[in-house]
Amino acid sequence: MNDVSHLLKVIDTYIKTSGVKDVTLSFWMFNDSKKLAALRAGSDITVGRYNAAMAWLSGKWPEGAEWPGDVARPFAERAA
Repeated sequence: MNDVSHLLKVIDTYIKTSGVKDVTLSFWMFNDSKKLAALRAGSDITVGRYNAAMAWLSGKWPEGAEWPGDVARPFAERAA
């Protein structure tokens, strides 16, 4: 089952690999610079926002970075 902890695991890997800050990534994915901090503090999101965030991450995944093996990766077209 996928949940917010899976999303945060993928986000943490993305941040570690890309060097992007939490607030920046939060704004890019959710159009809300505080949403990621809220998720880290225990807030929840809708299934639609979860799926959109995972698709965003998959489509913009850094070249050569390894997606966390225990989290299902959605198929997404590589973003330009």
